Amino acid sequence: MQRRILLCDCLGSQSIDAETIAKATGARARPPARALCMEDLDLVARELAAGGELVIACAQEARRFADLAEELGLDAPPCIDIRDRAGWTDDGDAAPKMAALIAEALLPVPADKAIDVESAGSCLILGPARLSLPAAEQLAETLAVTVLLDPAEADELPLTRRHEVIVGRLARATGTLGRFEVQIDGFRQLVPGGRGGFGLTAPRDGAESGCDIILDLSGRPPLFPAPHKRDGYLRADPGDGNAVARAVLAAVQHVGTFEKPLHVRLEPSLCAHSRAGQPGCTRCLNACPTGAITPDGDSVAVDPLVCAGCGACSALCPSGAISYDAPPVSALIERMRVLAETFAKAGGRAPKLLVHDPEHGAEMIALAARFGRGLPADVLPLATATLAGFGHAEMLVALTSGFVRVDLLLAPGADRETIAFEAGLARAMGGADRIRLLDLADPDALCATLHEAGAEAAEAAAPPRVLALGSRRQMARLAATALLDGAAAVPLPAGAPYGAVNVDTGACTLCLACVSLCPSGALMDNPDLPQLRFQEEACLQCGLCAAACPERAITLEPRFDPTPAALSSRILNEEEPFCCIECGKPFGVKSTIERILERLAGRHPMYPDSAAGRAIQMCDDCRVRAQFARQDSPFASGERPRPRTTEDYLSKRRDH
Repeated sequence: MQRRILLCDCLGSQSIDAETIAKATGARARPPARALCMEDLDLVARELAAGGELVIACAQEARRFADLAEELGLDAPPCIDIRDRAGWTDDGDAAPKMAALIAEALLPVPADKAIDVESAGSCLILGPARLSLPAAEQLAETLAVTVLLDPAEADELPLTRRHEVIVGRLARATGTLGRFEVQIDGFRQLVPGGRGGFGLTAPRDGAESGCDIILDLSGRPPLFPAPHKRDGYLRADPGDGNAVARAVLAAVQHVGTFEKPLHVRLEPSLCAHSRAGQPGCTRCLNACPTGAITPDGDSVAVDPLVCAGCGACSALCPSGAISYDAPPVSALIERMRVLAETFAKAGGRAPKLLVHDPEHGAEMIALAARFGRGLPADVLPLATATLAGFGHAEMLVALTSGFVRVDLLLAPGADRETIAFEAGLARAMGGADRIRLLDLADPDALCATLHEAGAEAAEAAAPPRVLALGSRRQMARLAATALLDGAAAVPLPAGAPYGAVNVDTGACTLCLACVSLCPSGALMDNPDLPQLRFQEEACLQCGLCAAACPERAITLEPRFDPTPAALSSRILNEEEPFCCIECGKPFGVKSTIERILERLAGRHPMYPDSAAGRAIQMCDDCRVRAQFARQDSPFASGERPRPRTTEDYLSKRRDH
């Protein structure tokens, strides 16, 4: 059965072209109703009862439509917002934009990957007695509460046994919701027996315990990086009574079984973190705000329970070892493609993409539509779960999917450093002035900025269209190559994951240590000749080659070469091979052998004369044969003794 779309002009406040929407989306769209949530609610009921795939173009009243479906014993229909994001605008025809938003919302959503996190409700409260003890009293009915008092407040012990009280100093805390581990120094436990006030045990250091929730009312520096992103860690300013009350209320909500999304996927074999003890790429380690990423040998490890899904690691990873998976990047690329293609199919021209987060950005757009000019009719909003994860690859792909400009509306808590770096990288790789970061908190300012830039972008030449395939790195190269359109290599910002390797041929001895450590195979040797070869397209600019080079002959040059030369290997350094003086087989490097002979001949006790130095000029096989042939060979032994026989033994017997 053909998918059906219920449209509503919201009391005549927006103009909707049902015919254009139906034609562009391939769905059946009846003329728009006036108020689906009020006098036309019976129409919704009839369409729901008719079965089939029904979509309602109204997100504001999604709860009302879900309740109606529940009364009818049916599944809640999907609801799409085309009013705040398209219909409420001072521009003219918004039908192409509406069709694009509907087509994008109808795409299948990949299933989220998640693991279960269980919290039994054991709660550790930190802070002064005046706050922690009353909070414990409130939570004691629903949680297993333990209050940690500072040794200076050891005389503040309450007489109640509704919750536990200990004394000590918190030395260390690790973990997350349901799996916190704490270490306490000066630990003293309550002694509830005896007359008078309760006593305490003798203090001891290094006491360890676990809990499910930590309620921090101490006012001290947070126990974890990015504390607002650490599940189960509730922190409040002790001077703000309302904040303390909210934290106490939130603690009650952290009991039960929860689904923790698996935000990223790790492929350790692709990681360029280190090799043979040499440090390499640390981009994800430096960017992770929660400390979820830690070194793990030659690769890194990601703690899925600590990961908050900011996506910065995915955008910065040069090799694709870490990729965002909630949803995968391919789903985001498909959404952009459908937006651009449907907009063009419905008659729209020169679309612009506005990338925003689902909270701050969505609210800004809604307020701008209700009380301001609304978004321009050619600006298509795209909500993404992670702004930092929308990296240079996604920006470049957007520009080659049909969009003439890409704007990122920053949220208050966005990782501005990562986003700015990725935007600068995308501009250098062909994005030029078509990529902007909008750090705005005023809906009117957002409208003004988007409307003022509309005419300039509309006059700009349409970017090339490229089918995005492969990994993020491959998609970025395809898009950048099309945008640069045959230009020569362009310089990139320091730290970029693309570039060349430059070798000082005067210092390089062709030891090939760099080749053995290169994680991507960008540096190669030649099994037949003393050569160091390089393929620029594969270089991650991880720095392992420069760190491993004993002569410090290697330097990195961040740049992007869109020409076919980057796809083929070139020789960085080569020398004449040295041929074995015995068999003539080439081995080693001539300059290196000659330099060794010059330094050792007559100076080293193992090479007192030129004859002994001949071994250095032989290949492996000939050198072994020469060693055995020498009269003073260290492998030679004395004459083998004659085997003793029975006759030898009998000849010594006196009775024989």
